[in-house]
Parts: sequence; C-alpha cells; structure tokens
Amino acid sequence: MAQRPHRDFLNISDFSTHETFALLDLAERMRTRAYDRKPLAGMALAMIFMKSSTRTRVSFEVGATQLGGTAHFLSPRDVQIGRGEPIEDTARVLSRYVDGIMIRTFAHADVERLAEYSGVPVINGLTDLSHPCQVLADVLTMKQLLGEVRGTTVAWIGDGNNMANSWIEAAAHFPDDHQVDPKKLMQALSLADQQKVVAFLDSLGRQEFDGNGDGALNQADVVAFRLARNGGPYTADSPEAVFDFDQ
Repeated sequence: MAQRPHRDFLNISDFSTHETFALLDLAERMRTRAYDRKPLAGMALAMIFMKSSTRTRVSFEVGATQLGGTAHFLSPRDVQIGRGEPIEDTARVLSRYVDGIMIRTFAHADVERLAEYSGVPVINGLTDLSHPCQVLADVLTMKQLLGEVRGTTVAWIGDGNNMANSWIEAAAHFPDDHQVDPKKLMQALSLADQQKVVAFLDSLGRQEFDGNGDGALNQADVVAFRLARNGGPYTADSPEAVFDFDQ
C-alpha cells in the first residue's frame, strides 16, 4: 500500500520519546485548562466498542467535544465486524464519513488491519496485547502527583497482560537519573484511597513494601496493579515485575 498521509496510535512505541513528552506536556495544559484551542472543530471521531467500557467511552466523548469535535459510539450491533464484513471494508467505509477511528476490541491484529486500510488515523482504545491510552493517562497522573516521571521505577503486580506490555513500552521513553519520593503518591491520595492501597499491600505481605524485603515493591516509586483477575484476587504469590524508567 502507498504511504498514508496520517499516523496511527496503536502502541506507545509508535511515538518517539520527544513526541511522548510533548504529548504529556500538552495533556497537562489541557487538564489545567491552559489550552483553549479547538483543533477538532468540524471533525468527527468514530468509536468502535467491541468491548464495552464506561470510562473509555466517556473520556473519548468528552475529549472530542472539548476539542471542538463530535464522537460517535458504535457497539457490536452497529458495525458488521464479525458478521460477514471484512475489517478492511469497515475501515474503508468509515474513512469516508469520519476523521478518526478509535477501537476497543480483543485481537490486536484486528486493530492493525483496521489501521492498514483506514484513510484516517486509528487509535487503539484497548486490545488483548496493549492498552496505550490507559498507561499514558497513568503516566500523566504520575507527572501530576510526583512532578517528574523520568527516573522513577514502576512495579507491576499481576500477570503479563496488555497493561504490563504497555508499561514496558512506556519505560523505554523515560531515561534519566532523577529519583522521586514514593511517599508523595500516597500523600496525594484521599484517606479512603490510601486505606484501600494499604489494605491491598497488607494482603501481599508488608515485608515486601516496608523496606525489609527484596521484593519488587521495595524497589518501586509507584505500584500499579489489578485488584482482581479471571482466576480470582491477587495474593502474595502473584507475579511481580519491575519497570525501571532509568534504563
């Protein structure tokens, strides 16, 4: 296929380190309402939800609206993917109506095929392989609460899923020697949220977090985890991984 005149966002690695930091800086300006432009005025975003999500739908709809555009929700009942229409045809048809496509689905290969045949930018809202928008939003939260993300270490508690994959990609963008105080994160949380985090860490074994052990939590500035999985809640035996933003 010929070179397309647009770019897609399917994985965090699709952006360079410079572009990632520029995106975070722009997002922070938008969050604090220091940015008042409407770059999406007159534009429409199609949102394909093969997997439902309250937060993803609301965040994309609100974001598109605040930037001057419109967002259009498409459930599995509204698209023909999986009911005889090839993804390639869905990509071509939607490209004639909208200016961008966000898709939240299962197989990452489906998103890649959608992007390959789309004439407009495609954003990965979630696949079984990666969850780039969520992790960048988490990194923005780190930046907001800690003041700096370069040089931090994030511990992931859970299995090797799409979030873990995107955290690994994110870590590659943050090479620096700066260190931060992990206590700032807890201090910035509400008392109720602090209690939830402490209760969860207690269930894992405090020795992994209080400086007396060598576990992944003891090395971390930030802890990211899922409270539940298909096989039940996480325990002290759950797998751990450390993503060092210094590397």
